[in-house]
Amino acid sequence: MELSIKDLVSIFKVSEETVFQWIRDRNLPACRVNRQYRINRAELLEWANASGMTIPPDLVREPDFAGPALPRLDEALAAGGVYPGIQGNDKDSVLEAVVGVLTLPPEVDRAFLLQVLLAREAMGSTGIGGGIAIPHVRDPIILHMPRPMAALCFLEKPIDFHSLDCQGVHTLFVLLSPTVPAHLHLLSKVSYALRDQGFKSAVTRRAPVEEILAEAARVEETLLTCSPHPPA
Repeated sequence: MELSIKDLVSIFKVSEETVFQWIRDRNLPACRVNRQYRINRAELLEWANASGMTIPPDLVREPDFAGPALPRLDEALAAGGVYPGIQGNDKDSVLEAVVGVLTLPPEVDRAFLLQVLLAREAMGSTGIGGGIAIPHVRDPIILHMPRPMAALCFLEKPIDFHSLDCQGVHTLFVLLSPTVPAHLHLLSKVSYALRDQGFKSAVTRRAPVEEILAEAARVEETLLTCSPHPPA
């Protein structure tokens, strides 16, 4: 999904000049099509995370989506699982260890999954600062996943992910989705939740799984509360 300058003005509640400044001075990824800037939503989320910006609720909601139900964060985390003690000495070995422990359908080629995760990292770090990274597949439909999942992985020791804040990464959210809309939605949910003090505290404290899932469910309820179009 691509957004326009006016979309960003509406979502972030800023002026057009501010958005142009982000493009000009803060490296917001944007391309020009017929003299109009277009911003890829996934790249916007990655940029906002890396820049330490607040993720507005309007960037998370999908009011016009008519396809299959989009994932709740707590359900995606329950499906993906929580994995402590992930070992590795660098980014590649950590991701290899993660792919090795994930609970995946038998038809998913783990070697191929590792290749596409590494290819995404080669495009630019998924480290968002504060010791957290969100590895994901840029083109989710190639994996043929039956449902979206977000695996929460705690590393045995901090690893350099080349994050902008230069901090070692100790926590990974690995996102796998069957469709592009589900992927963007899940990336939005994780990005939004990590700006929530209660959820981030539970993650950084490595709280029990039940507490992390409860905080994720609370974030979901927060989104419903602030939604201009609550479900009937």
